[in-house]
Amino acid sequence: MAKKSRTPAPPRKVQAPQRRVDHRKPRTAEERRTLWVSVAFAASGIAAIGLVVLVFALTNNNGKSSTGGGPTPVSESKLVGLQTGPAPWNPGLVHLPDRLKPLGLSALGAEGEVVHIHQHLDIFVNGKHETVPALIGIYDGQFLTQLHTHDATGIMHVESPTKRTFSLGEFFGVWGVRLTDKCIGGYCRPKVPWTMYVNGAPYTGDPSALVLKRHQEIAFVIGKRPKTIPSSYTFPGGL
Repeated sequence: MAKKSRTPAPPRKVQAPQRRVDHRKPRTAEERRTLWVSVAFAASGIAAIGLVVLVFALTNNNGKSSTGGGPTPVSESKLVGLQTGPAPWNPGLVHLPDRLKPLGLSALGAEGEVVHIHQHLDIFVNGKHETVPALIGIYDGQFLTQLHTHDATGIMHVESPTKRTFSLGEFFGVWGVRLTDKCIGGYCRPKVPWTMYVNGAPYTGDPSALVLKRHQEIAFVIGKRPKTIPSSYTFPGGL
């Protein structure tokens, strides 16, 4: 006799798990104050770290490096063979190799192209124009420095393979002529009055700290003034 098949029972309803609701007690005023103090301390700590990073970056950018930086401060006491007598002054090549390291400059095999700018220098002593000699910073055909002259026109060449700024004090250091806020060569204030001009305007700061920029006209007037003080210079094409 065949068995009767059973009708399967209907599926049981499964109740979804109930999410537990955590009824937290509201924070007291003291707890809220403690929380805000903690957040403020954390924020100030992050700000302090950011400030330290910023200061470090600015300090590095102000120092001399292969990718940027400012002129090397010139220490006269470390420069060998400085000319401290009256003009005219020779190119100062005898001790040039000894002055490179104190000046933070290099012996280059070719002119640099990363920085390539020019200035013009005039020197007047009692109304007479003194020559700025050729071959300043070019040592016997063996090397040249970032700062040099090619001829006796007074054109200064600033040509560096790395990006940085240079100062007039560094150029005079290469030349081997004393330059401070009181003396140029053998002419020292107040015994011998002299004035420096940049683009025709008197420059009252330390001459050695002047940053060299494109197409400056720099003039030293020692003793008696010339009839005119140059305010510009016509550079040849390409300079």
